[in-house]
Amino acid sequence: MIDRYTLPRLGNIWSQNHKYELWLAVELAVCEAMEATGQVPNGVAKRIRRKVTVNPARIAEIEQVTKHDVIAFLESVAEQAGKDARHLHAGLTSSDILDTSLALQLVEASSIIKVDIQELLDILKRLAFEHRDTLMVGRSHGIHGEPISFGWKVAIWFQEFQRHQQRFDAAAEDIRVGKLSGAMGTFAHLSPAIEKGVCQRLGLRPAPISNQVIQRDRHASYLTTLALIAGSIEKVATEIRHLQRTEVLEAEEFFEQGQKGSSAMPHKRNPIASENLCGLARVVRSNSLAAMENVALWHERDISHSSVERIILPDSTILIDYMLVRLTKTLSKLIVYPTTMRSTMDQTGGLIYSQRLLLALINKGAIRKEAYERVQRHAMAAWKGQGHFQELVASDPFISRALTQKDINDCFDPRSYIRHQQQIFQRVFGRNPNPEKPGKGNRTARLTYSKKVKK
Repeated sequence: MIDRYTLPRLGNIWSQNHKYELWLAVELAVCEAMEATGQVPNGVAKRIRRKVTVNPARIAEIEQVTKHDVIAFLESVAEQAGKDARHLHAGLTSSDILDTSLALQLVEASSIIKVDIQELLDILKRLAFEHRDTLMVGRSHGIHGEPISFGWKVAIWFQEFQRHQQRFDAAAEDIRVGKLSGAMGTFAHLSPAIEKGVCQRLGLRPAPISNQVIQRDRHASYLTTLALIAGSIEKVATEIRHLQRTEVLEAEEFFEQGQKGSSAMPHKRNPIASENLCGLARVVRSNSLAAMENVALWHERDISHSSVERIILPDSTILIDYMLVRLTKTLSKLIVYPTTMRSTMDQTGGLIYSQRLLLALINKGAIRKEAYERVQRHAMAAWKGQGHFQELVASDPFISRALTQKDINDCFDPRSYIRHQQQIFQRVFGRNPNPEKPGKGNRTARLTYSKKVKK
């Protein structure tokens, strides 16, 4: 697997210096393509590459006068390249450079995010298998429903992020397009062959058709995909926050040595990572809406999208990188309390087995309405503290005539609820899943396979 630390950091990708380096790379790629067709003398691109060093401070100084960033960049290059600079930007418009270099930045950012997603999937898979048979109560509306396993819950997260992986791969590919068709996009001064050659040199695909800019539905799709990823990160983080509540405490974030939870209350152990992730998801979602607003531009182009993208593209890619890495670390060190989960599951005195009891009665020939009302009556009595649900059920002649004591006991066996777990896991992870246990050298924080701390 690619080590994410060998890849450029996202902050560097969006730096002014790197942006200008990519602008120069695009200009020189066009120059080389034109050299190949005889439109520019041989050796021009090589000489310019040798002479020119990107100087953001000088570009900013020139831009104070020109009020145009691409012209300022070109003048800065010309100061260093001399007469060879006259061959640059021939037949191009600013958006050719801006949009093509932006695609390169997004390709670089995507390479990091792809690694982040895979590392999260690896941790989710390990956590799912570790707790495949860890029983806990399922909840709907926040109320106890029926037994599930914690590993089953995590397997749902795994498949959700697998879908995000597929969506993101598609969105990253969709954004991997360059455009060198000039003003209005008609190739009036530069041929499609030059555009194709330049894009091949840069590892991009030429946009099949464009006006003066690459159409912004591509960028909106990309940022919407990031927003979906952020939404699922928030979903997992919200679950951790609920499970860490004092009155629940079925799981909690790892609390580091020396960590403090409150400036006032020394006892506090707060789910700060999960809360942080929930907050950041709001920013990524908001940015996706801004990207959708950028789709509708005036006629063949305007620049209302430009100022927006200078904020939302760096911010969203950097945030998603951070959020994925932080969630991976949080899950890899997550403390799970199976004993507490089992205790919570038994908290309502067997009420969570009501449906299984109802179906058993129906299978023995009882009328559904009558069976439902009889089971519910005992459930409500148990809810009010008038006895244990299983004992109330066993003492009811209507139920005992239909079900033996063994039948009733079977209805209250939580293991029956996870009897299809292996089949479900095969559907999610494949027929021969083999999650490797992480060793000491694994950089993605290690899961603890020892017994969990008991309350």
